[in-house]
Amino acid sequence: MKDFIRDTEIEELLRKADSPDKKQILDIIEKSKELKGLAPEETALLLQTDDPELILAISETAREIKQRIYGNRLVLFAPLYIANYCSNNCLYCGFRKDNKELSRVSLTMEQIAEEVRAIEREGHKRLLMLCGEHLTRSSLDYFIEAIKTAYDTRTERGGEIRRINVEIAPMSVPDFKRLKAANIGTYVLFQETYHHKTYQTMHPTGPKADFARRLTAMHRAQEAGINDVGLGALFGLYDYRYEVLGLLIHARTLEADCGVGPHTISVPRLEPALNAPAAIKPPRPVSDEDFKKLVAVIRMAVPYTGMILSTRESPEIRTAVFELGISQISAGSRTNPGGYSENSSEGFRAAQFNLGDTRTTDEVIHDITKKGHIPSFCTACYRLGRTGGDFMDLAKPGLIQHFCRSNAMMTFKEYLMDYASPRTRKLGEQLLTRLLEETEKPETRRTLTERLERIEKGERDIFI
Repeated sequence: MKDFIRDTEIEELLRKADSPDKKQILDIIEKSKELKGLAPEETALLLQTDDPELILAISETAREIKQRIYGNRLVLFAPLYIANYCSNNCLYCGFRKDNKELSRVSLTMEQIAEEVRAIEREGHKRLLMLCGEHLTRSSLDYFIEAIKTAYDTRTERGGEIRRINVEIAPMSVPDFKRLKAANIGTYVLFQETYHHKTYQTMHPTGPKADFARRLTAMHRAQEAGINDVGLGALFGLYDYRYEVLGLLIHARTLEADCGVGPHTISVPRLEPALNAPAAIKPPRPVSDEDFKKLVAVIRMAVPYTGMILSTRESPEIRTAVFELGISQISAGSRTNPGGYSENSSEGFRAAQFNLGDTRTTDEVIHDITKKGHIPSFCTACYRLGRTGGDFMDLAKPGLIQHFCRSNAMMTFKEYLMDYASPRTRKLGEQLLTRLLEETEKPETRRTLTERLERIEKGERDIFI
């Protein structure tokens, strides 16, 4: 695979879209409601819009699309960093090779198990496992052993990890096949920035300096049989409008070449990190208002994809963008290896970046439940083979939420029974009662009622 990102083409798209007229924007908004996505030219026009009335219309449309595709559920996960040794020197990352003040850690298998037990006791069922890129301290053999360790770790009250998504450096097709054989879910990899000059500046040394190798990793992953892949850009390194178009072109290229677009798109913004100059002073900071707009525009441009929001953002911003397109969120996160079991105030000195939302998992769940979202710990699609093209066939017309809503309710019931604080359980039971009453089909309502009763009596891991 060759590099398919052309800086001049993206810059020309934005130049031509400068100062769009109202009718153009309204026509694109209407087209987006067909759930077929938008072309880069159309997306550029939305990104160049600064009319408050039109931005409000964009936000309202994004909410509608998110509801039609995914409903009001929010899937929860926890990131698990297992090592922070790294051969790269990324200027925005606390793990960078030249950061001599970072406390370097590569967890043993027992330490990884202890981390997983701490995460399980928070109620989590899915992980995103990560590490720095280092040939010996975080090799593929080590990473695969860590995945097995996490799957094998169990705690009281049905604590278990049911699905592990991974974020690990690009590799060859044979190595991707080994990763797939470890029973992973989604393979996630951020391009960080799609602008070549900025990429070169931000990655001065290390294997990550190879833009094309990173860009084409998703093609190799799919060639190896990994059905679900997740894209992302780190907003704040370059013009956010350029990055959104880069993400869209990447998504469309994957769909054209592999038959399946990205399962997820992540939208992190830069947060401070120890001795990481670009994180401490972002080159192109993204305002809260522009962040909201870019989330909404991505939802309209790639309606089928899941959108992930991390705990980089504050509780207030997370709340504001949930309805604009976000379908997956992290909660109770730590970005330093060992951070869940140690809970040390020194964690920042081993962390990749600062957290904006430091609430506990239960506090996050209470908050999103209060706002009418359905907290979900569902992993059914992975385990039933609804991945890749099969998932897209359900997601694109909005049919996937018929599975997601029921599975979200059942996994939320598990959480309420096993892990929730008294106030969260009371609020959650009220939400489940209301959702049952709102279930239109009598047979679905009967089935859900019966299954929720089975969970009440102690049965676990029921899904459709």
